[in-house]
Amino acid sequence: MPADLPLATCPKAMTYGPCGGVELDGTCEVSPDPCVFLDIAPVSWGGPDAVAVPDQPGAAAMRELMAQRPIVVVDLPAAALSTSSITACADVLRGRVDAVLAGDSGAARVQFPPAYRAHLLRAAGLQVWTGINNRDRNRVALEGELAALADVGVGGIHCVTGDHTNTGHRPDAKPVFDLDSTRTASLARRFGHLVSVGEAPCAPPTEARPGRLLEKERAGAEVCFVNHCGGVAAVEGFVSSARALGVGLAFIACVPIVLDEGSAAVMESFTTSPMPEGYLASILGAGPDPAAVRAAGIAAAVDLARRMLDLGLAGVNLSGGPAPGGELAYAEAVAEIADRV
Repeated sequence: MPADLPLATCPKAMTYGPCGGVELDGTCEVSPDPCVFLDIAPVSWGGPDAVAVPDQPGAAAMRELMAQRPIVVVDLPAAALSTSSITACADVLRGRVDAVLAGDSGAARVQFPPAYRAHLLRAAGLQVWTGINNRDRNRVALEGELAALADVGVGGIHCVTGDHTNTGHRPDAKPVFDLDSTRTASLARRFGHLVSVGEAPCAPPTEARPGRLLEKERAGAEVCFVNHCGGVAAVEGFVSSARALGVGLAFIACVPIVLDEGSAAVMESFTTSPMPEGYLASILGAGPDPAAVRAAGIAAAVDLARRMLDLGLAGVNLSGGPAPGGELAYAEAVAEIADRV
């Protein structure tokens, strides 16, 4: 298959698939049919070679920090379209985390544009790792966002293909998918960004995931956020398989944050992203007192994050989110976890 032609039968028009939304039985997240990439080898990167361009200042600072020690990145818990929530969460997290991952949310498809949200967070004193999805923007709009994000000085750009509009609360919106995560990684690198991508070790075809990651690296990615995949051993196995293929990316492991029923529901909504065995039950079963459950969730996350870092990874991502209305309390909890990690 020519590398510049997407598979017309993929609902996301991906060239370099599969995405992380393949169900455990191999079906597409928005179709009962099998993923069209299920039985083919990873598509070789056919675009331009990863280019060596000067880093914009935020990327240079993040790269220098990562060279010194592992980092702690926290999913931004702020409510969508709320400057006051962003400011309040930033006040809690400032000086306690290395960056906030301001990414997509299945529960709130309509959000501030990435560059504007990054501007608000930078003004509040936080470094930002900005998520860019391809569901909502064509390549021209993406170029504008990437230029603006370089001007803002974000620490990193996290490139994802994105959930389809048939999932989430805005199925009335037309999906775009002009590019996919691999091609967006190449584009972002040309703007001087430190570029990350995600990989889902538990999503079929699992045996092809390390090879797909290698193609993302060839396109320009330098960091991989490893999606939830069941715990330390699974992350170690995936990283080892990728290294054996020649992948040289830095790895950041996602650590699930469960503090109450609301945050547990957020974690359980992630496609093919299992938590460690017994993790959820041990937290929610800590007792009838919400404070005891919260304390158990904090302790479990601290322990798991430390064990992930013992693998020699580049960092951890405290991943998840609160139920609506719980944003500030969630920010305080993840800040405490970051302090203890």
